[in-house]
Amino acid sequence: MRKIFVVEAKLHLRDWPTMFFCIGLPLVLLLALGNIPDMSKPDPNLGGQRSIDTLLPAMMTLLALLTLSCTVLPAVLTGYREQGVLRRMSMTPVHPGRLLAAQLLINLAVGVVSTSLLIVVGHLVLGTAMPRQFLGFVLVFLLGSAALLAIGLVIASIAPNGKTAPGIGSAVMFPLMFLAGMWFPRDIMPDALRTVSDFSVAGPFAQALRDTWAGHPPQLLHVAVMAGGLLLFGGLAVRLFRWE
Repeated sequence: MRKIFVVEAKLHLRDWPTMFFCIGLPLVLLLALGNIPDMSKPDPNLGGQRSIDTLLPAMMTLLALLTLSCTVLPAVLTGYREQGVLRRMSMTPVHPGRLLAAQLLINLAVGVVSTSLLIVVGHLVLGTAMPRQFLGFVLVFLLGSAALLAIGLVIASIAPNGKTAPGIGSAVMFPLMFLAGMWFPRDIMPDALRTVSDFSVAGPFAQALRDTWAGHPPQLLHVAVMAGGLLLFGGLAVRLFRWE
């Protein structure tokens, strides 16, 4: 497991354009949107808080994780499958679960770097608030990120080739972005749509990030959905995985 993790980490670091995109794009968007005057005005829908304090950083964090989960991670594994790397690995004692776990941990590390930069740069440059319930935020971040990355592992396991992986990833990512409230705030969603959002993994993740950022504990339902999503999609990924 250690050997797999080290090799995969080196390969990810060599692909610096992709890593820059995953880490740099959310940061650039945060700085750009944070300079819009309306983002700095108190919003009644957010309890009088500014959008730039809780809503915007949480959404940029979610964007980084969705990009990793639905585009980067599936592209790596389907590329390995097309190049015959996985076929050669199938001749070794390596269990698919170890390879998938290494991919999840490495992409989770990239997500940690991206989110750390969002928090620090946003606070220093835009004056955004730091997560008020820091421990809760960390736990929510790790659990929600792992659940989203498990969805990416399922995409990588079922995508027949590298050409179809981006299409499947996009078909999953954009509905999840919508249900998370990136285009249509969860606070003003109809009850039926919000219920769907509450069981979408991305919706509970986004809300739990906002709650802990604002100093409130995450809702138990949202934590349960994220934990259930991690177990469900992680198990599906191992079950559906194909070496070639």
